[in-house]
Amino acid sequence: MQAFTLPDFYLPYPARLNPHLERSRTHSTEWARQMGMLDAATPTGGLVWDEPALARMDYGLMCAYTHPDCDGPTLDLITDWYVWVFFFDDHFLELFKYSRDMAGAKAHLDRLELFMSDDPPAPENPAEAGLKDLWARTTPAMSRDWRRRFVTSTHNLMVESMWELENIDRGRIANPIEYVQMRRRVGGAPWSANLVEYAVGAEIPDAIAATRPMEVLRDTFSDSVHLRNDLFSYQREVREEGENSNAVLVFEKFFDCPTQEAADLVNDLMTSRLQQFETTALVEVPQLLADHGIAVDQQVGVGAYVKGLQDWQAGGHEWHATSSRYMNQATASDSDSALGLGLSGLGMSAATIRLGLRGRLRERAYQPYKPVGHLPLPDIYQPFPVRVSEHEAQARGGSLEWSRLMGFLDSVPGIQGGSMWDMSRLAGYDFAHCAARIHPDSSARDVRLNADWLTWGTYADDYFPYVFGASRDLLAARLQHERLALFMPVQADQPMPEPLNPVERGLADLWVRTAGPMAAQLRGVFQDAVLDMTESWLWELANQLGNRVPDPIDYVEMRRRTFGSALTQFLSRLSYLEIVPAEIFQHRVLHEMDTAAEDVGCFTNDLFSYQKEVEFDGEMHNIVVVVENFLNVDRVIARDIVARLLESRVRQFEQIAETDLPALLADSQLDEAARAALTKHAEDLKDWMSGILAWHQHTSRYGEKELRRGRVPSLAFSFLPSGIGTSAFGALTF
Repeated sequence: MQAFTLPDFYLPYPARLNPHLERSRTHSTEWARQMGMLDAATPTGGLVWDEPALARMDYGLMCAYTHPDCDGPTLDLITDWYVWVFFFDDHFLELFKYSRDMAGAKAHLDRLELFMSDDPPAPENPAEAGLKDLWARTTPAMSRDWRRRFVTSTHNLMVESMWELENIDRGRIANPIEYVQMRRRVGGAPWSANLVEYAVGAEIPDAIAATRPMEVLRDTFSDSVHLRNDLFSYQREVREEGENSNAVLVFEKFFDCPTQEAADLVNDLMTSRLQQFETTALVEVPQLLADHGIAVDQQVGVGAYVKGLQDWQAGGHEWHATSSRYMNQATASDSDSALGLGLSGLGMSAATIRLGLRGRLRERAYQPYKPVGHLPLPDIYQPFPVRVSEHEAQARGGSLEWSRLMGFLDSVPGIQGGSMWDMSRLAGYDFAHCAARIHPDSSARDVRLNADWLTWGTYADDYFPYVFGASRDLLAARLQHERLALFMPVQADQPMPEPLNPVERGLADLWVRTAGPMAAQLRGVFQDAVLDMTESWLWELANQLGNRVPDPIDYVEMRRRTFGSALTQFLSRLSYLEIVPAEIFQHRVLHEMDTAAEDVGCFTNDLFSYQKEVEFDGEMHNIVVVVENFLNVDRVIARDIVARLLESRVRQFEQIAETDLPALLADSQLDEAARAALTKHAEDLKDWMSGILAWHQHTSRYGEKELRRGRVPSLAFSFLPSGIGTSAFGALTF
């Protein structure tokens, strides 16, 4: 029996079938035989695959559905890649997952890496033979930039199999946030997106490949592919093979709910991600192409890429509904795809319309300025002790005077009553209190500097909605964001223009004090970190003006940006940037440790700031609001879910800091100084998390008395003096 009834799926695009299907079926079977995949033995004496098993899984049909427009030779190559990736997964399962052979798994993966090069060794198993052959056949047609991206995605889907293996070995099930972002690495859909570029004969211009819209396209595509796969593969992976890397299982355990309810939640999230894809493709990508002056032929290529991702979604569903690999009894018999007609995307249009409308109405039906009152705070799990710098009082006095000199207490054009802040309000916010706790071991100069960064970031975050939100002037907000780069020159001798407002004046002063001794390369990274934060405020403004509650995953990931996480990480690493190689921070262990800590800071802020944002700011950029909206629950239930998410991220951090990081350092080639720096980095993050909570418990910024001082909540769609959200400045501003 199936573990649950498959839900209605949101299928906005009709599936189509490539006419070269039979050719590629025949070709891929022969290729698998030549690579030795049909003779590969398991440790128990069986075969990983035989020809009938490969025929039943029918990767030729999968690729004919997911790439309906490419020619025969291209479809052959694409199909061979998918035969290889599924063989790799099953081969790895047989050799290492069942036996929990961690050392053997690592050696196997390390050697596979060698076959993505121009001079690979002689292959010793079918996985190596297949990768060597495919690399040689694919890369000559693609640019260096594409090859770099493809190596990264292939590396991730192979190497991050260790994460799955480690979780199985520990009997550990990931928390929802960790699962989604790790599934992108191990699940292979970003790798599939790279192959879409090959299949449609158009590469993403490198100038825009790393921008938010293109990242969102790739990530929403990936999440939708993976969540769909988890729904269809639950029976095989969880019930039969003992795997624990499956979204249905993750939701089942985190929400403590029946399997059917968990499956329905996964489907809701998949629908939300597909609709985020549509919004990005139709609204953000055209603006991106215009902003970057992308040539017309390259614009056509980007359009082909977007269409290729849509085709993949539609075709991927059709294949899941028919392949013997998956749980699909409820769909295969009813689907037109069983006849190879590829019509189920159209035949399910009623369900698609219903799901689509429900999602669109849910995200646009938010009522701003609801009089919600104080949200009682839950127990917040925070095991790390609070430490305090001896320079707190000195930093407090200096930072208050600096704020006055920068003009943070001056009147702002268009603001009723003149200024956003006064000295009493600023003193109550007490950013020095935060700086002294998130960096307790810093010098007097650095504690003061951090207090000033905190103050500037919070003032600037308030300034954008005050000045640009009330006037609904997104263009002016974008121009202000772009103008801020002028006050962060990459070259030390490059002059700055005259500041026109307190935001520019404060940034100019901080840049000189912080970036003065840096080399140009580091100044460029630093500038990007600040602009990453200020650009994310434009995303908040656009959502606010459109009255759109963000998709849950988009919110969590963008919250790190509005929180200034890239800037936080840069500033926290300043003392050892020349000691620790930059690429180590891209390793899964460091990435997961950093993002876990970031989410703890973000969620802490959102819990404390709920009344401020919802009742006084008309805000929807708050994780409690996002959970309320997505799960259709009241604020107390949403609050408790957020508290559980926060705790799960803290516990994940503890696991990484206590076990995974020491193992990584012991296995690395880093010298003693670099290892010590990374160990200190983990300790600094503990101070950061405990210091953020301590500041929220101390500051007047979120207390009802402060909120009602000089404020009259309005039911009109406008921005009141408060700021958009309480977006933090990467652990720095709140």
